[in-house]
Amino acid sequence: MADHFSGPRILIDPASDVADVYTFPSPDRPGRLVLALDVFPAAAPAARFSDALVYRFRVRPVARDGQGFSVGDQEYTLDVTFDAPGASAGSEPSAQTGTCTLPGGEQLRFPVDEPTETGGVRIFAGPRLDPFFIDLKGVLATDAIEQLAFQPEGASNALQGANVLAIVIEIDPAAVFGPDAGPLLGVVGETVIAGGRPTRLERMGRPEIKNVILASKKFDQVNRDLEIRDLYNEEDAFAVRPDYEGAYRARFDANLAFFDRLAGDIVWPPGEHGTHPLTDLLFADFLVVDTSKPFSESSSFEIERAALVGREHTTCGGRAPNDDIVDTLYTLLVNGVDGERISDGVDQATRPATHTFPYLVAPNPTPPDAMTVLRSLLPPAAEEPAP
Repeated sequence: MADHFSGPRILIDPASDVADVYTFPSPDRPGRLVLALDVFPAAAPAARFSDALVYRFRVRPVARDGQGFSVGDQEYTLDVTFDAPGASAGSEPSAQTGTCTLPGGEQLRFPVDEPTETGGVRIFAGPRLDPFFIDLKGVLATDAIEQLAFQPEGASNALQGANVLAIVIEIDPAAVFGPDAGPLLGVVGETVIAGGRPTRLERMGRPEIKNVILASKKFDQVNRDLEIRDLYNEEDAFAVRPDYEGAYRARFDANLAFFDRLAGDIVWPPGEHGTHPLTDLLFADFLVVDTSKPFSESSSFEIERAALVGREHTTCGGRAPNDDIVDTLYTLLVNGVDGERISDGVDQATRPATHTFPYLVAPNPTPPDAMTVLRSLLPPAAEEPAP
């Protein structure tokens, strides 16, 4: 799961559970930038956005810096909030209205579940078919047996037919951020408690950082009993608290070394004190998109991979909904920057996203219930021994 159900705490509040973040140049209107945030994994048809939360995009200029990125001080925030269902005069009891607050403070009102264009900004918020896809059984089995366990024949998407609540915003970055912002931008999605003391509940940059890379405890000799994802979710992606940085880095180093052992050959030899070569890059946990490049369907991690080996990137990077990020990530972790591609056997979502706004396709009217999806997260039960 890209970021679905990423920690015990978030399971009790699905409206705040960030499932995915995407950013990519618009294939529909070149020159525009798309920001998309999926929340509420395995959403039922009655699911609604919370009126007690702020759904937030944070964007900062970034620059190539050695094998990683330096982050600029300027920050651009787009906040999306929602009225309680039925709050608008004359509306249906389940209807919601949203407000998008741009970095300059301008507020754009829009109806939920209806693509809207106002003030030069296109906005959609509402239920959509979950665009993510993954052979979760193969991921879990790989961790359990400590060998690559993907079986392309017969693999199935753990999120088949599931829905999410999606927020999609399309902007002219020069108009919204200013002419000097970019072209390289770092993007994070968050859910924050609304009100006087805003508290971050979830945040996401790159996919599968928490559920694939950080979740397993058994390789981490420093924090072996720590469910680290709840702490990690609280962090500011652009300024992690020094109090817990050592714990996060120890988990990255230990688990990244596990992935490197899966193919037998070590492609990421550790540095001094056991530091994994990918830890610094992935610890800076935000999507990196180049707004000067055209849309690409499969450019996730291309900018990061180019930085690792000191070559110029050639694509927009970021992340588009149809990109097979599970294959890309496992290939990078196990076989290196230009290694042989690994496949989990699941190559597309229930229905692929389109190239026209709002990109994510209509929801499944009869989605699987949340418990069915959650049960798929569990490893298979051990067989009883024969009497």
